[in-house]
Amino acid sequence: MDILSIIGLILAVGMVLFGIMFDSDTTRVVLGNLQAFWDYPSLAITIGGTIGVMMLSFPPSAFKKIGKHMQIIFRPQKFDPRQSIQQIVELATEARMKGLLSLEDKLNEIDEPFLHNSLMLVVDSVDSEKVKAAMETELDQLDARHALDRSFYEKAASFAPAFGMIGTLIGLILMLGNMQDVNALASGMAVALITTLYGSLLANIVCLPVASKLKARHEEEFLCKQLVMEGVIAIQEGENPRYIEEKLYKLLPAHMKLGKEEEEGPEEENGTPRRFGRRKKNNQDKRS
Repeated sequence: MDILSIIGLILAVGMVLFGIMFDSDTTRVVLGNLQAFWDYPSLAITIGGTIGVMMLSFPPSAFKKIGKHMQIIFRPQKFDPRQSIQQIVELATEARMKGLLSLEDKLNEIDEPFLHNSLMLVVDSVDSEKVKAAMETELDQLDARHALDRSFYEKAASFAPAFGMIGTLIGLILMLGNMQDVNALASGMAVALITTLYGSLLANIVCLPVASKLKARHEEEFLCKQLVMEGVIAIQEGENPRYIEEKLYKLLPAHMKLGKEEEEGPEEENGTPRRFGRRKKNNQDKRS
């Protein structure tokens, strides 16, 4: 469960409601203020209009994914780059000691489809260039598919304020057409202002945050799959597991690299990590 997303949603909605209900003169919360911000025609224009144009813009399959996207946001699958690197290093060690065919016994223990399918190609002795091309194609398709999912909410975020403006124009027309009727004037003004509010809230509390969170989830998954791709190719080429580990860690973001350096221990005076310092010292001993 992503507690931060839940807290963020509650905080955003709560602060808007607090701003509506709080009376600064009496320093009290007035629930009756909510009535002034509830208007059925405005809801129909903004939410109904946005849903309508989304139906025109996207196929039914895009709407079927909404539930899955909510699960990705609030109950995301964990993607740990360090765990991916550790798994790759273990497989590389196994392949270096017993050969690539020994990885066939490990396939049943791998639940991640991308890694499983890639290693299967390696075990089947497929050319490394073809393996890399297949993995890159799958990553490109993943990137395109996730970009399309994000565009669904980004489009909704652009449509919602537009329908808010349409509601504003409708309200102004009603207001200006009935200048002599005070009640119609007030009603038209309410529709004119509330539709803009509804459109802004729908875009900035729902659609844009969902698109942003989906992008963050995509980057987490994409990074792990990139590490898998580079690791599998390195395993197939028979590279040293220690070198593979260093190579993959260099692909991590800066804050993850910093965490790895802290785990390795303090640095020597020349700024070299301790384990590299020991290796350098050993080499000097051999030369002497």
